[in-house]
Amino acid sequence: MYLALTNVIPIENYNLILTFENGEKRLFDMNPFLNKGVFNELRDVSRFNSVRISFDTIEWDNDADLDPEFLYNYSVKIIE
Repeated sequence: MYLALTNVIPIENYNLILTFENGEKRLFDMNPFLNKGVFNELRDVSRFNSVRISFDTIEWDNDADLDPEFLYNYSVKIIE
């Protein structure tokens, strides 16, 4: 099932709080990806914090992006 992202909040330790269109909030850890290709540039905290919603997923100011299905599958649900 494909769910679009509606909100993203960067937090400490290169983590993201993601909100999907069904209202579900999930935590995604970027640490495993920070040594790969264009994502290496996100080790700069100010660049990491530039994350924003772009269409139905997230994007950074260096044009790095991730598929919303990937984000959903590799994140954990936040229990509030």
